[in-house]
Amino acid sequence: MKFKSQARQNQLIENITSSHLVVGIDMAQQTHVARAVNFRGIIIGEPLSFTNDEDGFHSLLHWVNKLQVTHQLNSAIVGMEPTGHYWFNISQWLVKREFEVVLVNPHLVKKNKENRDNTRSKSDKKDALVIADMVKNGYYSTRRSTPEAFEELRVLLSNRDSVVKRLVSTKNQIHRWVDVVFPEFRQVFKHITCIGALATLRLFPTPAELREKQSKDVVQGWKKLMKRHSGLRKAQELIKLANHSVGAKHAAHAYKLHLKQLLAEYDLACEQLQIVEKEILCALERIPFAKSMLAIKGISVISLAGILGEAGDLSGFVHGNALLRHAGLNLTEASSGKWSGQIILSKRGRSRLRHFLFMATMSMVMTNPEFQRMHSYNVQTKKMKKMKSIMKLCGKLARILVGMARNGQDYIPHKTLSHQKAA
Repeated sequence: MKFKSQARQNQLIENITSSHLVVGIDMAQQTHVARAVNFRGIIIGEPLSFTNDEDGFHSLLHWVNKLQVTHQLNSAIVGMEPTGHYWFNISQWLVKREFEVVLVNPHLVKKNKENRDNTRSKSDKKDALVIADMVKNGYYSTRRSTPEAFEELRVLLSNRDSVVKRLVSTKNQIHRWVDVVFPEFRQVFKHITCIGALATLRLFPTPAELREKQSKDVVQGWKKLMKRHSGLRKAQELIKLANHSVGAKHAAHAYKLHLKQLLAEYDLACEQLQIVEKEILCALERIPFAKSMLAIKGISVISLAGILGEAGDLSGFVHGNALLRHAGLNLTEASSGKWSGQIILSKRGRSRLRHFLFMATMSMVMTNPEFQRMHSYNVQTKKMKKMKSIMKLCGKLARILVGMARNGQDYIPHKTLSHQKAA
């Protein structure tokens, strides 16, 4: 079975009938702009500017109803550009009032700006009209409503990304602090963020403080923070290195304050990361087919949560190729006449979904026996480049996940290798 994108495009065009009022909304932080056209693209009514609150939303509703009555149109479809987070509230408000809400690709909005007036001018009113024209022509995607668990995964993964960025940044700053103040510290502790190293930085942050201590004092301090400490020999080595340290000796108070704040930020980020990952696991437990997907060797909790959070309910996809298109992993080609260009990935989709699909595939190529055999077959027998084989296996993984979600089946290893057995 192959996913036919053109059939889907025809359905989107046929969805717009002569009885439709097509509304385009240009999103902003405080004030939105709406324009309306009929199914032929003829402009209807005057532009409407409305505020991002309930009064503004009601003014939009009154404006739409008035245009429908005036022009005898009994249906309405509202298109909007998913600009940042500004479209969340208005789209949910309209869906609750049984409006058909669709989304247009921001990249296509930019490409279609010159259709009306053949100029590169830009304004909120023009953008809203461009969006309405794109919806009328079928260049839109439907807004997929997903259960709350999938929405929670998307929010939690976004939260986790911000926490991980802070954690990595803090680790890098701690490494820099050690390089400046006590560079010999690495000769004792190879990993700066191990328990012993962090305990030492909390108790004796500078070489000057270590020089004043005896080895037994250092060990006694370690015992307060660790059940298993590094021992007397390491304490002696640490003091010896501190006596001959070439680290910065000025502004000791400022350096100590900086390290104290860095360690507090590190502890906070670690604690928040544990809480977020626990919540991610709880959200996955509420999704029926997630347990069978986690049973696949190589699929981690974070990878699966990222895929489900970005894509939503996978049972809503008709085929794995639809998931690839949603992620921008579908293939495109530029050709003209006798000239044929290189086939590349479109990358017109959700970048985070591409990331999680790719990382999950890489993990499975390293740990999953079936994916290892397929990758080896692609590289050694079919003489594919390694990255091309990885991209092909991304498609295989997408089809497996969508099939499991739609059919409610567990992972069946021998079906994965059916084509190789036939060969």
